[in-house]
Amino acid sequence: MKSELLSIIQKRFPLTPRPFADIAKELDSDESTIIKIISEEKEKKIIRQISPIFDTKRLGYSSSLVSFKVRREDIDRAVEVINSHPGVSHNYEREHPFNIWFTMAIAPNSKLGLKETVKIIAQKANAIESIMLPTLKLFKISVKLNTTGRDAKKESVVKPKREDIELTPLHHRVIALAQNDIPIVQEPFKKIIDELGIEYDEFFAILNRLKEAGVMRRFAGILNHRNAGFNANAMVVWDIDEKKGEEMGKRAAEFSAVSHCYLRPKYHNWPYNLFTMVHGRTTEETNGIIREMASEIEHFARRPLYSTREFKKVRIKYFSPEFEKWEEVNAPLNV
Repeated sequence: MKSELLSIIQKRFPLTPRPFADIAKELDSDESTIIKIISEEKEKKIIRQISPIFDTKRLGYSSSLVSFKVRREDIDRAVEVINSHPGVSHNYEREHPFNIWFTMAIAPNSKLGLKETVKIIAQKANAIESIMLPTLKLFKISVKLNTTGRDAKKESVVKPKREDIELTPLHHRVIALAQNDIPIVQEPFKKIIDELGIEYDEFFAILNRLKEAGVMRRFAGILNHRNAGFNANAMVVWDIDEKKGEEMGKRAAEFSAVSHCYLRPKYHNWPYNLFTMVHGRTTEETNGIIREMASEIEHFARRPLYSTREFKKVRIKYFSPEFEKWEEVNAPLNV
């Protein structure tokens, strides 16, 4: 039952007053058993967290994937500098001369802007070179590890909805409170609605409206890849004809083992423009998936970049004062 439970919470966590009771019904179990299993999986750090996943850009934040080329003796210092920024959610060392890879987001009210922020961090990190790789086209972003072993190799990718929505102060309060990891208790949302001073119906209506508009991608359980048994996770980069970017991106996104799929810019020192995150339990399994993908994706070259160390993996705290504090400390005096 555990593998089925992990599969469910990754795909469709119930937005109801007692979600674990609803999951129990689906699995022909009881609420206390589900709470016990999920609590144990969190203690073992297999479940990283259960929370909403918001679209950073829809909340007004600017973001990009960034890579630094850093001397080995400077890595520890570089990691300390990079991780100090509240907009860095992921930071890894990968097998490439461009060895440090992180995602960077800055708040809507940033005085520095994204490029200047990266420039400051690169200088403080003593990076030899840096490249910014913003998203040009998103084909897929959905981490759903195949815990049951029964998922099909291919899946249809539904383009997320993007509806206009004006975010009100209440929306901001809901996002600020709901973005945290939920407690594993019978009514995990009770504290939030009490603090907001609203009823369950209004709270869930707001979350569902944010989801319908594409501001919230989904509400789900996020697993720790390695602790869940997926020890071979590669960022596979592809050099493809830019005229075929749309077609090849869609083909790559159909593979169930691919959680993220983007088109990004090429540079004189970086020839790859299609990025895919591929997850497998072993290097052999992951490499086999990559070979299957390569048979369907027209490309000039490809390279799997396996992560060797994870330095940071957290959710960004939206509407946090930490963004302004970082800029106050790190901004040049003339800004």
